[in-house]
Amino acid sequence: MVKEEKSQYKAESKDLNFYYGSVHALKDISLHILEKKVTALIGPSGCGKTTFLRCFNRMHDLYPHNRYEGEIILHPENINIISSGIDPIEVRMRISMVFQKPNPFPKTIYENVAYGLRVRGANRKSILDEAVEKSLRRAALWDEAKDRLNKLAFDLSGGQQQRLCIARALATSPEILLFDEPTSSLDPIATSKIEELIIELKKEVSILIVTHNMQQAARVADLTAFMYLGELIEFDRTDKIFTNPSNKLTEEYITGRFG
Repeated sequence: MVKEEKSQYKAESKDLNFYYGSVHALKDISLHILEKKVTALIGPSGCGKTTFLRCFNRMHDLYPHNRYEGEIILHPENINIISSGIDPIEVRMRISMVFQKPNPFPKTIYENVAYGLRVRGANRKSILDEAVEKSLRRAALWDEAKDRLNKLAFDLSGGQQQRLCIARALATSPEILLFDEPTSSLDPIATSKIEELIIELKKEVSILIVTHNMQQAARVADLTAFMYLGELIEFDRTDKIFTNPSNKLTEEYITGRFG
C-alpha cells in the first residue's frame, strides 16, 4: 500500500460506497490521488473502475436513483453529493474528464475549446483566443489545428478529436484530469501520442486513468490500483504492482489467469 505525506494528496476517497439503485457497485473504497502523478485503475470489466472514476466529478448526479456514501475530497473540500453548497458543474470544471471515445461538440475547433470558459462567463475575445491557443498547445494539437480553428471538430481524425477533447478539458485549468480508457478506440500511433501527452501533462496536473491495457498502465502510471467486484484489492507503486504484487488475486490478474 502506498504511504505518502497527506500534503502530497490532491484528492481522495474515504470509505466510499456507491449504489445504482439497490446494486452496491463500490464497497468502502479509500484511495488517494497524488499531486502531479498518474494513477491507473485496472481490473476486469464490471469491477467498478469507471464507476469510481465518475464519482470524482459527480457524473452520477445526472441519473436518478444513484446514491453515494462516504467522502470524496478535493483537498480540502468534501465534494461528494452529501456536501451542501458544492456546485457539480463547477466540480466538473475543476475535475475534467476525457471519455472512451472522442466526443467533440458539433461546433468549430475553437468553440469546442472555448466552451467551458464561456460557461464560466468568459466572453472577451482576447481572453478566449489566448486560452484556446494555450490549451491546444498543451494538448499537442496547435500546429495541426491553428489554420482550421473555424472548421468543424468532426473534420479532425479520431486521434486529433481525442486530443481536442483533452484541450477542451484543459481549458478550464482543472486540478485533476480523469481519463476513461482514452485510447481504446484509437490506432497504435494515435495511442502513442496520447500516452506521451499524459506523461507530459502530469507535470502540471494530477491524472486518474482507467485502462484495460496493462502495458499502458505500466508505461504511463506512477501508481496503480487493482479493483475487483467493486472492491479495492491493492494499491501501490506501478512497478511494485506489476513485478511483486502483495495480493494473490492481483498476481493472478496481472499474469492473465482471469479477466
